Amino acid sequence: MLPAPVWALDATIKGVNDEMAENVKIYLDSLDGSQYNINRLRAEVARLTQKAIRVYGYYEPQLDIRFDDEEKPEEVFLTIDKGEPVKLEVIDFTLQGDAAEDKPFKQAIADYPQKKGDVLLHQPYDSLKGKLQGLTIERGYFDWRFTDQRMEVRPWAHSARLYLGVDSGPRYRFGDVSISGNHIVEERLRNLIPFETGDPYLSSQVAEFTNELGQTEWFGSISVRPRLDIQKGVLALPEQKGWYYAVDDADIPTPVRGPRISTDALISAAALYPPKNPSMPIDVSLTPADRHQFETGIGYATDVGPRLQFSWDQPWVNRYGHSWDNKLYLSGPDQQFSGNYNIPLDDPLRDSYRLQYGLRNQDIEDTQSFESTVDFGRRWVFDNGWEQTVYLRATYEDFTQGNESNEVLLLYPGVNWTRTRTRNPQFPSWGDSQNLTLQYSSESWGSDAEFFRATGDTAWIRSLGDDYRFIGRLGAGTIETDDFAQIPPSLRFFTGGDTTVRGYSYESLSPEDSDGKLTGGQQLFTASIEAQRRITGKWWGAAFYDAGDAFNDWWPDELKKAAGLGVRWISPVGPIRLDVAHPFDDPDDSFRIHFAIGPEF
Repeated sequence: MLPAPVWALDATIKGVNDEMAENVKIYLDSLDGSQYNINRLRAEVARLTQKAIRVYGYYEPQLDIRFDDEEKPEEVFLTIDKGEPVKLEVIDFTLQGDAAEDKPFKQAIADYPQKKGDVLLHQPYDSLKGKLQGLTIERGYFDWRFTDQRMEVRPWAHSARLYLGVDSGPRYRFGDVSISGNHIVEERLRNLIPFETGDPYLSSQVAEFTNELGQTEWFGSISVRPRLDIQKGVLALPEQKGWYYAVDDADIPTPVRGPRISTDALISAAALYPPKNPSMPIDVSLTPADRHQFETGIGYATDVGPRLQFSWDQPWVNRYGHSWDNKLYLSGPDQQFSGNYNIPLDDPLRDSYRLQYGLRNQDIEDTQSFESTVDFGRRWVFDNGWEQTVYLRATYEDFTQGNESNEVLLLYPGVNWTRTRTRNPQFPSWGDSQNLTLQYSSESWGSDAEFFRATGDTAWIRSLGDDYRFIGRLGAGTIETDDFAQIPPSLRFFTGGDTTVRGYSYESLSPEDSDGKLTGGQQLFTASIEAQRRITGKWWGAAFYDAGDAFNDWWPDELKKAAGLGVRWISPVGPIRLDVAHPFDDPDDSFRIHFAIGPEF
């Protein structure tokens, strides 16, 4: 059996603007005409309508209410004469306690949008109350209270008076930080604390500390919470969830029950001998992350075909927070094994040493290469979001490029600067990425080749409203050397493929030798512009134009160009991209399909 349907009463409304009419409809939406006799239904419509327009300052409307059927009404025809509005006669907002000199509180009151003589609106007053309540918890006024909160409305006089008073009490300061359950040297963890003992309390800094601990990946669970006074909890906290729980969403132990007195009585007693600078200790409870973590992945891209990846991570190796990860990547043209050993310094997230190593075998187009690499470097993360890495790298590469074969041992320093900013990393609505790398090798210290190499690329994502998205990319590179034959394929420039110049196969664009085989280039330039529009839900359409090439003499006579259309689907595992591109400079191909999974950067 199915339950009898509830029929909402349809409403046709005249006499008021769209916003007010919509609010009346919302109030009447759940009204079932079959549950009332006609007189009671008329009275209920009148009551709800008056309530709906009261929030706009109209307290004495005249209503004309008619129904389509007096016996079984399904629709009401409502004509509203709003009458004379209630206007603000008094606005009296006051601050007491330390908040009286706290800028965000004063600004919240200064930003109140109404003034004397305006038509009363309920929403700004309710919003201000909520904002002041939020500020007290956010900024450490744990003894706050409303001294006054009144909205006096006099419909007969068409006037209203607003009163709102907050006594914040003293602002709490950060107290001692107690850390338990940690397996990492405590000094390393304390270096992550973004505040000092005695600083004014800010809940955002508690959240920042929690986030910093999480980014280390050393811990399986993290709880950072203020330690509320147990006796205060026993005496004055309400039974239901209130501000006590708003301080932190973690599971806070229920205070031991004891005799209770009223909050007002407690405040009065505490005011006799108030602490000058009350403090709020912070308790940190941690559990270690799994020491060994394994992950496998499978994917497909038109650049490399099917691909497999296996990773073994150790987020902490010892009590100093060292970490170690190894990855194995397999595809038809490219097989790689790589590892990274990270040694954090005093500021674990922003200053560290790294040891990287790897083996790579490639067979792509006219390139066959076996490469082994090890480098040691130091990484810094700056407050502006930029990362800097300085390193010394050693590379041995046995390769055949086109008709040339060689073996080289290179020893060269390098420096890299990078920054990535996104909103919603899975499918960014806004973001940008920059990357610049400089490398230098010299025969004077035993390297087989002398060269200077520089690469740089940038990408932007911007949105227009919720349905339009634009992506732009630029990339460039150069190698300065007197003996290009000594430069291995891993350092030469190739382009083409899913993420550079679509319409051409992976790394198929470069200078060619006399037999038409790719040699790799000394220079590189790529550019791309893409416009996307939401089709429906998580489906997007895309149109793009790409240009670029690898070449030996700056600048080439003509860049390779392509354009096409694509589809994007925001899947649970990341965006899935399908593009059909037409290359304008390849007579053998009229179009090429590109398929990839993952965000743009």
